[in-house]
Amino acid sequence: MLRKLGAYAAEVAAGTLPDEIQHAAKQRAVDWFATTVPGSVVAPATLLRDALDEDTGRGGARLIPDGVLATTRTAAYINAAASHTVEFDDIYGPGVYHPGVSVISAALAIAEDRHVSGEVFLKAIVAGYEISDRIAAALQPDHYRYFHTTGTIGTFGSAAAVSVILGLDGTQTAHALANSATFAAGLKRAFLADSMSKPLHAAHAAEAGLTAGLGASKGVTGTLEVLDAPGGFGEAMGVGPDWEAAFTDLGKAYTITRVTIKNHGCCGHTFAAVDAALDIQRQHNLATEDIVRISAGSYSNAVDVTGDMDPQTEYEGKFSLAYCLSTALVHGSVRMDAFTPERLSDPETRRLISTLDLYKDKQADEEFPNQRGAIVEIETKDGQVLSHRRRARKGDPDDPLSDQDLEAKYRELVAPVMGDAPTEVLLKSLWSLETLADMAELPMVASFTPTSKASSG
Repeated sequence: MLRKLGAYAAEVAAGTLPDEIQHAAKQRAVDWFATTVPGSVVAPATLLRDALDEDTGRGGARLIPDGVLATTRTAAYINAAASHTVEFDDIYGPGVYHPGVSVISAALAIAEDRHVSGEVFLKAIVAGYEISDRIAAALQPDHYRYFHTTGTIGTFGSAAAVSVILGLDGTQTAHALANSATFAAGLKRAFLADSMSKPLHAAHAAEAGLTAGLGASKGVTGTLEVLDAPGGFGEAMGVGPDWEAAFTDLGKAYTITRVTIKNHGCCGHTFAAVDAALDIQRQHNLATEDIVRISAGSYSNAVDVTGDMDPQTEYEGKFSLAYCLSTALVHGSVRMDAFTPERLSDPETRRLISTLDLYKDKQADEEFPNQRGAIVEIETKDGQVLSHRRRARKGDPDDPLSDQDLEAKYRELVAPVMGDAPTEVLLKSLWSLETLADMAELPMVASFTPTSKASSG
């Protein structure tokens, strides 16, 4: 199977992307900057700059958002950690996977260092997404019981993207993928607590895949049967994955067009319930003071991961469905300002949480992971019971954000860090990446310089 995947990546590198797929890759690049820039000025990215300072101030890649030089692997590592910190990164639903954080972080670092064009960079994104999305989906739902897919499968995506940029042939790429398989790591249990481990999973995936690609370019080999042979990756980290089915339409259909762009700054498992509650509020012009009871049912993973009913910290708030739903009803959205100490202790939000019953919904469970649904029921003071089921989240492929919506998200998250003018210059360049001759010339000048004293996030 890895030989087939290596050949596919080489074909992407040698071919021409369909216009729709090229545009989808540019959307992912815009969204990657939207989530990476705000994550770059808080921990752990700021702490990693200090920890890895011997690898900064030199090299051919750049750190987000100020363009400080770094070695390729360190740039990929720190930028990927930043990209997975503020919980605005993209999602491939069937894979329970955030592809952009590792794929684009690794691709950008090596693209800058090797001075390749924006067109090559976009091809790398597509190859990284298409290969890793399918591996992730083939392993679910069993893989996610124990493993953080972004940390494990992200290594394949990074290796594929880097292989395209390095111009590797199919066999070399297959070896890069083989070694990325044995580099894969990331336990789900590590992020069920207030720690910085979760973004470090993305960081490791980006750096490990890049390392595998660089090694393959110099002749380092891997075990080409490691994915699908007995005792290999699939058997060790999944239950009977059907690899042939996973890749039957490779090169014909594109998963990159079926990616969720996050519309809320919290764990994606909360989104359907948040959207359903906001739908009810808008449809009925509902004031929160009229609410006496809320029930929210979602799929088991959502309840298990986001079941905290009394979050006290920013991290806990992002992984609390009850909090995210309640603060959305009170304040109208769940964005960067939703997790300040003042918002976390808001009396009306806390009152709504106390009325909320969270449970596992059978229909949502049956539809997971292909659908990320939830049902919300709200009872009012006058005895009304208002109910709404969401089978897709705002930003999902079935309810996508428009380019204008994406630009609004990008500006909201990037401008406070980079300043209005640099934000617009970068956005214009991202929408025309296919015309950029050298990725090292991508305009990136921030008005804010990150330090390790920035607030943690």
